[in-house]
Amino acid sequence: MKALRSGLAAALLLIAAWAAAAPARTPVEIGESIYLRGILASGEPLQALREGGAAGARGAEAACVNCHQHSGLGSFHPTTGGLGARTSSVQIPPVAGRYLFEGVTPGHPKPDLPYVEGMRSNRAPYTLETLGRAIRGGIDADGHALGPLMPRFAIGDEDLASLVAYLRTIDPTHAPGVVENTLHFATIVTPDVEPARRKAMLDVMEAFFVERNLRQLKPSPQMHASGKTQYSRSMYMVNRQWKLHVWDLTGAPATWGAQLAQRFAKQPVFAVLSGLGRSQWRPVHDFCQQQHLACLFPNVEVPVDAPGDFYSLYLSRGVLLESGLVADAIRAPGSSAGAKRVQQIYRAGDSGEAAARALAARLGTRGVEVRSTPLPASGGNVAAAVRAGADADALVLWLRAGDLAAVGPAPGSPAAIYVSGTLGGLEKAPLPDSWRPRTRMAYTVDLPQARVVRVDYAMGWFRIHKIPVIDERMQADTYLVCGMLSEALKDVAGTFYGPYVIEELQATVEHRQLTGYYPHLSLAENQHFASKGGYLVRFAESSGTKLIADGEWMTP
Repeated sequence: MKALRSGLAAALLLIAAWAAAAPARTPVEIGESIYLRGILASGEPLQALREGGAAGARGAEAACVNCHQHSGLGSFHPTTGGLGARTSSVQIPPVAGRYLFEGVTPGHPKPDLPYVEGMRSNRAPYTLETLGRAIRGGIDADGHALGPLMPRFAIGDEDLASLVAYLRTIDPTHAPGVVENTLHFATIVTPDVEPARRKAMLDVMEAFFVERNLRQLKPSPQMHASGKTQYSRSMYMVNRQWKLHVWDLTGAPATWGAQLAQRFAKQPVFAVLSGLGRSQWRPVHDFCQQQHLACLFPNVEVPVDAPGDFYSLYLSRGVLLESGLVADAIRAPGSSAGAKRVQQIYRAGDSGEAAARALAARLGTRGVEVRSTPLPASGGNVAAAVRAGADADALVLWLRAGDLAAVGPAPGSPAAIYVSGTLGGLEKAPLPDSWRPRTRMAYTVDLPQARVVRVDYAMGWFRIHKIPVIDERMQADTYLVCGMLSEALKDVAGTFYGPYVIEELQATVEHRQLTGYYPHLSLAENQHFASKGGYLVRFAESSGTKLIADGEWMTP
């Protein structure tokens, strides 16, 4: 008992020492935690209250961000009629600091305060006291009852003050890279990218920027702000020149964050657009998350799958999605059929290594033994590694085109063979003829015959602009995301604020008809991958590029 008491005392001393050493959080940090995660300064969850004071949502489900969004600029909330049929939408107003705490008198608009749907120009500005009354009791700044969609919250004075401190930091009028006549963008290229692919991407982006800037509208002397809103002035504000900055990274990934910080300090940018990487993108993703900088659809093979992050969007999960497709094919969840032993081969340090880890993790939970053979970064006998793994029930090759061409004659076993379409070159993968009948390819884009019309639009644009096609998919994706951003900026009507643009893309991308290589794109709140599925395909013939899908489009 004495030893137990001694151990408990030591543990308490360690906890006290840790608490003393931990830096105290600022009011803004506490307010951010309340707004984004529904966690109060005490660590307790924020409690929403229903009518009559009954307990409602708690914690993350009660967080302000669920309705007012990261941008603080509000959202549409669908309402339903009988049997769940959607009948209308209710506009959730902005709560970014200036929209709450500054008055906007009709006829005397603030020229630098962008118009957003739901902003109120005919109510008194909130104070700390009246905002507390609205949050706790549902009464707005003018003494009117708020609608039933606005919960009531149990929140103390200190937490309320911290929330207000955070809301005051949300200011869409001070976005980096936004100057009077110009929007500055960066595109980032990692050092493992081949110079020809770098140039191919930049050819597309530079031509798009030139064409977009030539279409710029000029202000009209007749244009004036409406007596009701700022919309007409905001529509003028959207017409700014786009300027592209190319940030080429060098050295080890551990140094990229410092390089990006230096570039960003020297030239602030509104967003990171497209970009090009291979096996490493995490330092770029983390930098953008830390700086609250929108990173829009980079061309990367191993995107960062971090559900809690907000600022990066990707077209696809790349080889991580392929690992899900292969895992489901090898052994469906809950099924007793399928392979018991899997052999996978990849190049150390290449994108296939991340795919191999993801596949091993997925199959490990399903009782499958997974063996992995990493080849050296260069050299090594690919054919020998394949022969050594032929005793498995399934063979998975996370290899690029050059290695696929060197796999040698197809072994007599195993019967199930899978390859990466992303790494191998899709339908142009140089797989030897003897491998084709038995090999299935993880294929995260639409089938060639199905995407031809959508891709031909981009190919025609490349021909008009005399852009050589070096990497069709990458260049088509780059053209696609430039167009998506251009449309989003038109829709936000001059509200140049990175989180707001991300939210606009999440809300509207599913309505695009020209989706390039992908059969369908969709995003929703807190989603980061616009294309979520793929096929397992096989070659239709012993030579050529014709593919046949084993089944329908699948989402692992």
